Amino acid sequence: MPYSVMLDAGHGGSDPGAVYSGRQEKDDTLRLTLAIGEILQNNGIDVEYTRTTDVYESPYEKAMEANNAGADFFVSIHRNSFPVDNQVMGVESLVYDLSGIKYEMAQNIDEQLEAVGFVDLGVKARPNLVVLRRTNMPSVLVEAGFINSNTDNQLFDDNFQDIAEAIARGILDTLSNIGAVREAYYRVQVGLFRNNTNANRLLEELLAQDFPAFVDNVGEFNRVLVGGYNNLNAAVAMEQRLRQAGYDTLVIS
Repeated sequence: MPYSVMLDAGHGGSDPGAVYSGRQEKDDTLRLTLAIGEILQNNGIDVEYTRTTDVYESPYEKAMEANNAGADFFVSIHRNSFPVDNQVMGVESLVYDLSGIKYEMAQNIDEQLEAVGFVDLGVKARPNLVVLRRTNMPSVLVEAGFINSNTDNQLFDDNFQDIAEAIARGILDTLSNIGAVREAYYRVQVGLFRNNTNANRLLEELLAQDFPAFVDNVGEFNRVLVGGYNNLNAAVAMEQRLRQAGYDTLVIS
């Protein structure tokens, strides 16, 4: 069974993202995301998109879309910006924390983009970003150069296909290193309902307490689940937090 990757073109619709000299981040990210997706599909990866046209979805909606699709990985494509034009250039990737397969993927992507000609600004932890905090799979946000850097824009335009290949190669190299046997994946089940209304009520209650919850409505029941962990100890730690908050829980894999 091939890996599945949810690709997210940053911003869109009423949200242009960063803007510089009439250039809009949302346009660059969509074009690049579609090019990356085509390369991944040609290499046997199941690819889904949060958007393929100029429409707006909130970061939370994008994270939930990835969770509901059961994607193995989430990669969000952006262009960076700095308060002063043409002062900073380079690429960087953002992850929830500097650990695990997501960190490896971010490093691989940055390394490939450096080979294209970008300055590598490194991988940084951004735990407060919604698309990194609310997604239940390994997630990376790629900043493909600064949109208010003429140097980076020229690199982006002159080497567009190479940039798409570089990001795709960083993803593919990471997947090839995982090996044929996938790690066990754990979640914490907090509720099981026939009625979707009851499931959504519990979901909102958990989200209000900042638990990374979502509803899995595939099958006969609506399951309210929290998190997604490759490590059983991490799942057990989350289960303990939920129990302390008064919930009946079950770790599932």
